[in-house]
Formats: sequence, C-alpha cells, structure tokens
Amino acid sequence: RAARLGKQHGTLLVVASLIDKPTNLGLCRTCEIFGASGLVLDSLHHLNDKHFQSLSVSSELWLPLFEPVELTDFLQVKKSEGYCIVGVEQTANSQSLQDFKFPEKTLLLLNEREGIPANLLQMLDVCVEIPQQGIIRSLNVHVSAALLIWEYT
Repeated sequence: RAARLGKQHGTLLVVASLIDKPTNLGLCRTCEIFGASGLVLDSLHHLNDKHFQSLSVSSELWLPLFEPVELTDFLQVKKSEGYCIVGVEQTANSQSLQDFKFPEKTLLLLNEREGIPANLLQMLDVCVEIPQQGIIRSLNVHVSAALLIWEYT
C-alpha cells in the first residue's frame, strides 16, 4: 500500500513540450502520483502512442494535460500569473537542488538532449542542477524530472 503524502495537489506545472520520446513522457505517471497540477506536452497525439499508454498506466485520465500553441507565449503568461519558471540545467549560475526551495507556484521546464534552447533559457527565473558524483554529466530527463517533482512535493 502506498503511503499518502501530506500535501494536497500543489501548483507545480510540468512542461515537457520539448520532449518528444514517448518513453520519456512516461513522466505523466510520475506527475500524477506526486500531485502535479498539470503536464504540458508538445502534442496530445502522444496519448494514442502505445509506449506512452504502457508507461502512463491511465494517469493521463487523472492529470490535466495541456498543449500550448507557442511555448514562449505560454511561459510568458504563466510568469505573469506568478509562476517561478525553473529549468533543470547546468549553468554557471545554477542552484543545487539540495539547497533550492521551490516556490508554491512553480513551472518546471524540461528538455532532453542538448539542453534548454537559448531563447527559453533567458525566460527562466532559476536553473537548478542535481548534484552528481559520476563521470557522466547528465541524467535521463524522466529521472531528473522525478527527482525535482519529488523535492517539490
């Protein structure tokens, strides 16, 4: 039996519209389990993908999903609504996840492969990085997302 977390659904909005691999979009399940307020995808067509369905195990039925027309406009609107835009990125000014305190209204911007594009990087309020010990300097995006979502929760 799963233990219940004390926190009700927060105002954590997870933006995965820069992710296109259905296997990484299995983070829909992670978002639902830990009470994210919503998940933003690049396309709601992923819901029909068999890989997505096998990983999400119906979590998409219980989690609000969004498909913005233009990501920069969407981020700007959320910023004006008081969201803190957080990116998972290793930069000169990144804050360590272990020291970072998430604001209640947090938008988590995720990306796979090359990192967050420059035009979106400048829109971030903060970059958070996950302390690592190994030689490899990047985690799978779903793993990174899970760690930050857990810390938020």
